[in-house]
Amino acid sequence: MKLSGGVEWALHCCVVLTTATEPVPAARLAELHDVSGSYLAKQLQALSRAGLVTSVQGKAGGYVLTRSPEQITVLDVVVAVDGAQPTFVCTEIRQRGPLASPAEACTRPCPVARAMAGADAAWRAALREITIADLAHDVDEDYGPTALAGIRAWLGGPDDAAATA
Repeated sequence: MKLSGGVEWALHCCVVLTTATEPVPAARLAELHDVSGSYLAKQLQALSRAGLVTSVQGKAGGYVLTRSPEQITVLDVVVAVDGAQPTFVCTEIRQRGPLASPAEACTRPCPVARAMAGADAAWRAALREITIADLAHDVDEDYGPTALAGIRAWLGGPDDAAATA
């Protein structure tokens, strides 16, 4: 399974929202990431439907996280954007072709299906252990403490960004 590009954008937006002191308009997030506003709006709507972000209406409106970044996992975002379906779906290949196994002989998943289900469970468990707060922390570790502070200032507008430059 290949994750959609929307997962990457949604994760980046969630990390950015950890820095925000005010709601962040979708257009501002799209500008920051140099992505189409309509494309990013779809990802934000998926996050909103999943209850991970909420849209604040009005002149100072935009998006905010609905709970602390420590309580939102990478898996939460993946499921919000791409759905909860398993990464592998068995099509019972063993029941096809000239040497097909009869359905009544297939009482348990085949070794391929078992291996793939185990890998899917491990992948989901790993993503469940990583939070948006962890990602934000790693941004600071990788790029220094001014990286997210610079984003926070940029989100605040040109005057705030100029003050930190």
